[in-house]
Amino acid sequence: MLILDEPANGLDPAGIHWMRQLLRHYADRGGTVLLSSHLLHEIEVIADEIIVIGNGKIVAQGHKEELLAGAGTFVRAEEADALARALSVAGIHVTPATADGFVTDADPVAVGKAAAAAGVALVELRPGDRAGLEDLFLQLTADNQRDPLAPTPAPDAGPRPGFGPPDPQGGQA
Repeated sequence: MLILDEPANGLDPAGIHWMRQLLRHYADRGGTVLLSSHLLHEIEVIADEIIVIGNGKIVAQGHKEELLAGAGTFVRAEEADALARALSVAGIHVTPATADGFVTDADPVAVGKAAAAAGVALVELRPGDRAGLEDLFLQLTADNQRDPLAPTPAPDAGPRPGFGPPDPQGGQA
């Protein structure tokens, strides 16, 4: 049995790839690998079974495919407000997932049809099995987060401090 905490932390892409192959080979030979990580994409790529812990409590556990199938549908459009209105009119309840994306329990086909009927162009539509472990984690732990999630700035909010061009006095705008 291997028990690893944050095994990909600090590794370059080649090292991460090597580690994944090593752990997969070990598990395929009958070994058990227990990984603990906050890098949810890494867990999603390699894990067969997942336990999600939020605020010190198990909030979900099971085979990766089963858990992710329950993660809903992720949908995103450049016009987030128009998308939200279109889905609401169609009776589809959504939860904000990003600045311009939403997660819903509705079927991806129903979501696409609702957006099309309202003339909203989608830039991303992913069925439940591809919604992602990060989306699932945020859904499952939303009620018991230690700190509320900070709102993501709107795309037209202008430059953020430290991300603009240099100002004449030598700092960042």
